[in-house]
Amino acid sequence: MEMLASYTALQIAVALAAAFGAAFIRGLAGFGLAILLVPVLALAMSPVEAVLATNVVAVLIGLSEIKRIMREAEKSAWTISLLVVIATFPGLYLLSITAPALARVLIALIALSAFFAMFLPKRPAHQPGAVQTGIVGIISGLLTGFAGMPGPPVVPYYLGRDIPKEIAKPSMLLIFTIAAGAGLGSGAAIGLLDWGLIVLGVLLFPAVLLGNHVGALAFGKVSDTAWRIFVMVVLAATALASLARLLGS
Repeated sequence: MEMLASYTALQIAVALAAAFGAAFIRGLAGFGLAILLVPVLALAMSPVEAVLATNVVAVLIGLSEIKRIMREAEKSAWTISLLVVIATFPGLYLLSITAPALARVLIALIALSAFFAMFLPKRPAHQPGAVQTGIVGIISGLLTGFAGMPGPPVVPYYLGRDIPKEIAKPSMLLIFTIAAGAGLGSGAAIGLLDWGLIVLGVLLFPAVLLGNHVGALAFGKVSDTAWRIFVMVVLAATALASLARLLGS
């Protein structure tokens, strides 16, 4: 709780604005909460704290719509989620022993990678084989622990295939919700999750809930083509911001 008292009013306002914006992107694109929110929170706290605080809000928003995403998600999402749970702990432990400055650079590079992965050749709609699905799950789990970002391998896995957005989005959201829960469990096991981070996540949740609701309303009004273009724009903006951060460090 002492950690919360150390934040300025400006830092809290920026965090709330970032939470709303990241949640709007999540509600529309099906991803983006961690990719956009973790780097912002990491400006005012350690990378580990930023990852865990983001995981708190990710779990809360995921639970608010869990019945729908479980019903609509592709079966592959469950396989990937299981592997994410297994691989999250090693990723978080690696983050805990990495110097904060280096961790911030690596997190920026991870966010950058999601954009370039979208330029891989388009694949058929059918579910990929066990090997490819397994690799995506393991890498996603490691990135969940290290950066709070399971998205870089997951987003291309679904959006790189010719499937409707009504399947791609809930599949990603199911994975991200379970990944966030795994991140919190790993943080508690290592002793890095404290009540201050949980309270911060709860305080950010109303902004996340509102932003996600507005984004979800927009999701229902766009075509598949427009949705995929929006996803690419979001990834491009994230990539440019990450690159600027690296060049400025």
